Amino acid sequence: MNTTDLLDQIAFIKEIDKVKYIQRKTKLFNSDRNENDAEHSWHLALMAIVLAEHSNEPIDVLKVVKMVLIHDIVEIDAGDVFLYDTQKDHLNTDEERLAADRIFGLLPKKQADELIAIWEEFEAGETSEAKFAKSMDRLEPLLQNTSNNGGTWKEFGVPYNKVYEKKSVIKEGSKTLWNYAEGLINESVEKGILKK
Repeated sequence: MNTTDLLDQIAFIKEIDKVKYIQRKTKLFNSDRNENDAEHSWHLALMAIVLAEHSNEPIDVLKVVKMVLIHDIVEIDAGDVFLYDTQKDHLNTDEERLAADRIFGLLPKKQADELIAIWEEFEAGETSEAKFAKSMDRLEPLLQNTSNNGGTWKEFGVPYNKVYEKKSVIKEGSKTLWNYAEGLINESVEKGILKK
């Protein structure tokens, strides 16, 4: 057993506990409590397992699960940027790159390299796995907002066109899930919980 590797792995495990304290803007289903990043990532992982059959292309489900479990770890340092933020771009890649290097860098080199590569693949959004992982990442808060009478859309005055634009990424990973999501978005307009 390599004691140094084990101690590095334990240090990483302790560090990522901080993900549990990062509050997101979205709230739990039918709730007024904000979700944290750990809950979000766990939910996406289960969604990926359950909904994998709806991917546009064959995918390595374990790789998708890894992606969604680690995709927000960088927010320990970089913070969570609201998808609809009007002041700061959601793609704060410089800050996130520094965070990825520091946090994953706590691990032994081989593991650090693997997780950074998976994180980069998710960020690039070009592979079948990354597209499906991003579909999960966009679908979950949509489901939350529709369960919460508009949720963050209503709270922050997010208009239909912004929601539609940001959520349309879902179709890159799953046309089936996009059809469902698009129906929910349009239904939300009809219900008056999303302004057109």
